[in-house]
Amino acid sequence: MTPPGPGRRILAGRLGDLGHLGHLLGAYGLLTLTVLLFIVFSLALPDTFPTLDNISAILSNQSIPAALALGATIPIAAGRFDLSIGYGLGLAHVMTMRLIVTHGWPWPLACLVVVLGGAAVGAVNGVVVEYARIDSFIATLGTGSVMYAVTGWITDGARVVPGPHGLPAAFTDLYDSRFLGLPVPAFYVLALTAVLWLLLERLPLGRYLYVIGSNPRAAELVGIPTRRFVIHAFTVSGVVVGGAGVLLAAQQQIGNPSVGMDYLLPAFVGALLGSTAIRPGRANALGTLVAVTVLAVGLAGIGQLGARFWVTPLFNGGTLLVAVGVAGYAARRQLRRRRAEPSGVAP
Repeated sequence: MTPPGPGRRILAGRLGDLGHLGHLLGAYGLLTLTVLLFIVFSLALPDTFPTLDNISAILSNQSIPAALALGATIPIAAGRFDLSIGYGLGLAHVMTMRLIVTHGWPWPLACLVVVLGGAAVGAVNGVVVEYARIDSFIATLGTGSVMYAVTGWITDGARVVPGPHGLPAAFTDLYDSRFLGLPVPAFYVLALTAVLWLLLERLPLGRYLYVIGSNPRAAELVGIPTRRFVIHAFTVSGVVVGGAGVLLAAQQQIGNPSVGMDYLLPAFVGALLGSTAIRPGRANALGTLVAVTVLAVGLAGIGQLGARFWVTPLFNGGTLLVAVGVAGYAARRQLRRRRAEPSGVAP
């Protein structure tokens, strides 16, 4: 039996409080988990974990996976997946080394050409997905395999090793230098997060991508040029991948044709897990940054506790399964809530 008027208002108020609490837990639960993990590992490893050197190492080591995860977030916002980012990272990394070491290009020009090449590869991915009407999983896996073949062709399967004078110091400083006592790559990631947040949350392009990702048919009916914006999403992702390849070359200072695939799974774990934070149910830049942070803290902690080498892929794979499951649940819950709302109430 439905409670009388005052009782109904009290019940509605309590349900509203529970809903607000659930929203806060969903939006900021992952950030809270990051803080808790840091506290737990700091108590377990007081001499090594809560130190500036360890924090700097975490920020430096996770800068490239974080950048790649942010790049993967953009097509995911449009409901597409780019499985070529790992191969693209490897190709960009090797091309940077080849242009500087083998062909003697000035390093700024080599970096610019590689980033523009990443944009071109992203545009090709978008064209293949949208105009050839091939599922993004299959299309980008195919283009990624082609990129891996090109990487092997230009290197002949061998590493690109600098000469006796090494690489230009200004180029390696892209990764090795510090600012305010912290590694510069961490500030690259923060700047990239801010740009993508502005792009996805405040500009029309981001809103269009979210509409395309949630309901492509509705996007077409309201006049959004779906193909053009999806190609834009892949192009921006390619720019990010190209920049990450340049940063990887400055980090490793040697061209390894097979290194890119090591970053594919962590990137997608970060991007998909990020869709469960800050703005649950959709891919977003701040959520991806939080997800990469919790993964970095977790991996650093279990590594210092003496975990075996196979724990890292186990952690990434298990987290990916959890991320996909939670993201799917959040999306279904949001859809049910919208359907349950009265037609006169705006969501």
